[in-house]
Amino acid sequence: MTALGAVAVGGAAVEDVLPGGVRLRRLLGMTGEDGTVPQVAAGPVRTATVRSAARGRDVHLVVFDPPGEHGDDLPVCLALHGRDGDAATYTGLGTAQFLAAAVAAGTPPFRVVAVDGGATTYWHARTPGDDPMAMLTTELPRWLAERSMPEPTRVLGISMGGSGALQYARARPGKLSALALLSPALFRNWTDARTVDAYRDEADWREHEPLLHLDAVAGVGRTGLWCGTEDPFCPAARRLAAAPGVRASFPRGEHTGGFWRRVMPDAMAQLGARS
Repeated sequence: MTALGAVAVGGAAVEDVLPGGVRLRRLLGMTGEDGTVPQVAAGPVRTATVRSAARGRDVHLVVFDPPGEHGDDLPVCLALHGRDGDAATYTGLGTAQFLAAAVAAGTPPFRVVAVDGGATTYWHARTPGDDPMAMLTTELPRWLAERSMPEPTRVLGISMGGSGALQYARARPGKLSALALLSPALFRNWTDARTVDAYRDEADWREHEPLLHLDAVAGVGRTGLWCGTEDPFCPAARRLAAAPGVRASFPRGEHTGGFWRRVMPDAMAQLGARS
């Protein structure tokens, strides 16, 4: 075998042939570098505890302001966290710094608001007495108004939050100017969905699974999608990418915070862009 042939075969093995291909690509540094939090001065971060009747509990509301003096009418971007996360997830991810860096680079300023949606709710009424989507549509507007902020017009969703962002777009047709979906947790069939206990049953999945309601995307001004090719949700993300109006990027990467930090600058730029 020629040297060129050996390289070709070796590359194929690393890509797809051998079991554990993703593990091999990771060891060889082929899943992409982790992103890092920008070294910039961040704007204020405000945290409040509010009572959610829809969720039947107290929840945390985290507001990320851009640096500088701004009026109350700044656009609001709702940030929905992933499985086993909460609003504070966005603090640890470096949202305040990414927002500050985007504004410093020329992105029009906006605010980011994160709220606790539950560890495994997939942002809908998964269990009785806990309806995070009702919280977003009926309670969040009041909480924001009490703080002199308008309703969200953009949404950032990571993993489970990506599913939530698409469900939110469906619940508020024509009201959103931008979606940024990072590694959205979507399921092409009930067999896949039932493995993570994300839905009560198949009927619940059919009612809330965004891939079965892609018409919701049509009413959004801009929809950006970022998903790593080594991410288990990549095949489902590619199906979403085929929907009209979705601008997708599939670089090397896994379902990790390092990947989300890598693509966060592009997501922030899209979320803040003027329509």
